[in-house]
Amino acid sequence: QVQLVESGGGLVQPGGSLRLSCAASGSIFSRLTMGWYRQVPGKERELVAREIGSGIIEYALSVKGRFTISRDNAKKTVYLQMNSLKPEDTAVYYCNADGYYWGQGTQVTVSS
Repeated sequence: QVQLVESGGGLVQPGGSLRLSCAASGSIFSRLTMGWYRQVPGKERELVAREIGSGIIEYALSVKGRFTISRDNAKKTVYLQMNSLKPEDTAVYYCNADGYYWGQGTQVTVSS
């Protein structure tokens, strides 16, 4: 069993930055494959960034070059650094582990 808790969401102006955090517990964190997804009302949850093994990371085309996923195994935490934010990045952002476990989500709103 893995528990995930996201934090760091909020309201930011277009062009601004936010860093989301996801703290994990209940398993050996270093063995988990981590990812970030997002969802807006009425639409399916979509990939933002995820590890796909051997240090390889996959990014959605819409965020490539602006967002960066990273992890700190000692702190059992995965991060999503989001720069140059756009209104279309507004969504609830979810942390995922091993493609199976989900956090409760954190709201990100990009608006002037």
